[in-house]
Amino acid sequence: MPRVVSAVATKRRRKRLLKRARGYFGNKSRLFRYAREEVRRADSFAYRDRKRKKTSMRQLWIIRINAACRQLGISYCRFIDAVSKLGIHLDRRALSELAIQDAQAFEAIVSRAKALPE
Repeated sequence: MPRVVSAVATKRRRKRLLKRARGYFGNKSRLFRYAREEVRRADSFAYRDRKRKKTSMRQLWIIRINAACRQLGISYCRFIDAVSKLGIHLDRRALSELAIQDAQAFEAIVSRAKALPE
């Protein structure tokens, strides 16, 4: 009866991991032991930064809306408050895109927000 070895599976697993570690500096791209650590670390950073990306994008949208609002003579917080009171269901992403792409539509929303009594 032949002896069962896991060499094929081990080699495949190691090769797959080393392929993911391509481009890393030094031993981290060539030796399995170091590549495994580095790939694990890279995965944890990728997971963390997928979450952070959402925060940074929201911050960017807020900055853009604020800049566009200030040019039209209203503060960001008053604008967002007025938009929610008016029942305009546009998120910050859509509002920032409007401010960039369609200035007239954004100006119309701002004028409605300004007309709202405080």
